[in-house]
Amino acid sequence: MRVLILEDDPWIADLLKQIVLSLRPGARVDCQVRVADAISAWQREPAQLVIADWNLPDGSGTLLLQAVRSQDRDVALVMITARADRNSVLEVRPLGINAFISKPFQVPKVLDCLRSLLPEDDGPHVAAANDEDFLHHLGALPDEEIDLPLRDELFQQLRDTTAAPSTLEQLGEHWQQDPAVQARLIAAANSSLYNSTGQPCVSLPDAVRRLGSATALNLIQGLALRPAASLQDADLRTLGQNLLQAQLYLQHRVDALAKACQLDPTPLHSAALLQRMGELAVLQQAQIWRNRGLPLSEEQVQQALRQYSGELASRLKADWRLPIGLRELIGACYGLAPGNTRREPILMRLASAELQSADSQEVQRLRRLAGLS
Repeated sequence: MRVLILEDDPWIADLLKQIVLSLRPGARVDCQVRVADAISAWQREPAQLVIADWNLPDGSGTLLLQAVRSQDRDVALVMITARADRNSVLEVRPLGINAFISKPFQVPKVLDCLRSLLPEDDGPHVAAANDEDFLHHLGALPDEEIDLPLRDELFQQLRDTTAAPSTLEQLGEHWQQDPAVQARLIAAANSSLYNSTGQPCVSLPDAVRRLGSATALNLIQGLALRPAASLQDADLRTLGQNLLQAQLYLQHRVDALAKACQLDPTPLHSAALLQRMGELAVLQQAQIWRNRGLPLSEEQVQQALRQYSGELASRLKADWRLPIGLRELIGACYGLAPGNTRREPILMRLASAELQSADSQEVQRLRRLAGLS
């Protein structure tokens, strides 16, 4: 089964893709950002469901739906739109659109909508088993498949269909201390669609302001729809919890140091939560690997963490285009760039050195650089 999505916002397109795959794991999902490219994709290979945004930079999504209807009167069509007036609906009535999704949409409602429109899978989706080495798998991993797992508490809350949250407030504080949420919202807020000023976004509060609470909640809920969205195996979960605890300790320490220096701690909070993103990415891949029924020992997991955490972290930062300033703060946890005189990176390095029981001479030197001696 094939699904074609036309949406110029890559984060919303990815969310829609995850919704489709959560309902039909065997589906092939093709996301396009331009009307002409979407029409060409349809002509090359028709789909069983077409989802199109109404207003796009290069034209109207109705052009794609018209092209589809000229060849197929039965395929299900879904229109995403911020329009709610009667005239707009009447305008596209001849196209026989099966459903309208109003922006900003709610993920549970989109799930219900698409569940009834998606045809059944041709057969059970079984990942091809292979005996390739896990380390080789990590080395060949495409950028778009590298991601971070959710904290289990947040994952369970998001997947509780009896009480699906409709506001960020209903999620409590779990989402604010989740590295996957932090990375996804900051990355989205720095994309061209949400960053009209060109100023980098380096903190979660700023990201939510730019995205709007409805879009932020949608992106968070989308994280729970991914395969291996959280770490389920006991050994992997324990490793993930230990990493998170270390990140929260670091966050607490940089908060105290920033206040002592009368600096804004929010960028440092983000850097502290994202410091171990490479390790978390490895753990999620380990969970996916095991979910496919492939063997992976705890010793192999440890070897993968040592060998690939740094590489996956670098690839995530580049693929998500995290701001240079935020990358520098994360990097400062491991060492200061030569000639650095900025206090924020110095505080990140100082907090890390203190928590790692680093040589007291280094700690004292860093405290002098930070003006705290």
